[in-house]
Amino acid sequence: MKTEYETRYASSPKAVRAYDTQELRDEFLIDNLMQEDQLVLVYTHYDRYMAGSAVPVADAISLDTIDPLKSSYFLERREVGIINVGGDGVVEVNGDVYELTLKDALYIGSGNENVAFKSVDKNNPAKFYLNSAPAHRNYPTKKVSKAEANKIELGSLETANHRTVNQMIISGIVDTCQLQMGMTELKTGSVWNTMPAHVHDRRMEIYYYLDIPQDQAVCHFMGQPQETRHIWMQNNQAVISPPWSIHSGSGTSNYTFIWGMAGENLDYGDMDVAKITELR
Repeated sequence: MKTEYETRYASSPKAVRAYDTQELRDEFLIDNLMQEDQLVLVYTHYDRYMAGSAVPVADAISLDTIDPLKSSYFLERREVGIINVGGDGVVEVNGDVYELTLKDALYIGSGNENVAFKSVDKNNPAKFYLNSAPAHRNYPTKKVSKAEANKIELGSLETANHRTVNQMIISGIVDTCQLQMGMTELKTGSVWNTMPAHVHDRRMEIYYYLDIPQDQAVCHFMGQPQETRHIWMQNNQAVISPPWSIHSGSGTSNYTFIWGMAGENLDYGDMDVAKITELR
């Protein structure tokens, strides 16, 4: 097993206005996820949030600490959320076994020293997508299946944004320190996500795009509402959204994305909406 990690530093809105396409992608796009038999992690300086993946094929993958954490084990001072986007898998937490089928989620609180990821069938491996945030206390580990998620229907086919929001690791379903995660699925014929767009300056967010058909793509929009930029996304790629940025996208087909966030407030509805007609 190999661990691959990198650190991304925070960028100001003023700096981002001057970025060209490659600089935008270097700063905000995460394009190396879902590598077989590797733990991949990106440590950001936005709320010390982390995103990553684990795809166990030949053997189990341990959630090992990395040098930027300066901790004896990964969850010593952190919590983690996991959503399986592949074949059937197992997550072992200090000897307890949690089975995750496609699009099931698992929250693991701080203080859990031993975490390992396994696939049931190496020919159809589990693909674990991870988000992690600092934690000041321990909360119990809890599995949330897709069927158990709080489902919200938003948008309409007429505005090309009919979607189901699956709230999974979120206040009211799972007790967490600050981590929140869920999954939004767009209906056939709908392509816009999170529109009208919004900003929540007290929380950062990361989007992970999946279920994008072959030869299709999603154009992700970011930046301040009056100074937007875009990044073209492929399947199994993620994008970092700073607290000052909108986060929205439009695809050439319908798709799914997993959203994760952390920061000062757990109120999912705490946001400043940017009117569509005022975006620039």
